[in-house]
Amino acid sequence: MALYSEKVMDHFRNPRNVGAMENADGVGQVGNAKCGDIMKIYLKIEEDVITDVKFETFGCGSAIASSSMATELIKGKPIGEAMELTNRAVAEALDGLPPHKMHCSVLAEEAIKAAIKDYYDRRGIGYDTAQFHDCASCGHCCGRH
Repeated sequence: MALYSEKVMDHFRNPRNVGAMENADGVGQVGNAKCGDIMKIYLKIEEDVITDVKFETFGCGSAIASSSMATELIKGKPIGEAMELTNRAVAEALDGLPPHKMHCSVLAEEAIKAAIKDYYDRRGIGYDTAQFHDCASCGHCCGRH
């Protein structure tokens, strides 16, 4: 059995929505150089719908594939739906990740939520802080580990 699915390899070799975005409505960055994976998500939002999304990821193939798939899963969706995206849904959409690479899908989930939080902060929109994990204060590179 192959270590990575065909979908993981496809999203690694041909990432979707890659690159920076000028004038993004929300930007979220998670990860740190210690663990080697840094993920940045840019959102363009109109009338509560994510109309465009881009990413920049420094990391392994699983991190790049997770970023790419996550952007595909939220593009064109209302913010509320994007907030419900879980790392498991990202991994399942990729037809699975090896257990030691699941942290990459966690980064994708957390980067999206960080970008949405940034959007709310920029617009002065209130939110429940419990919806968002503060990776910077917990000290872990991969979210909730």
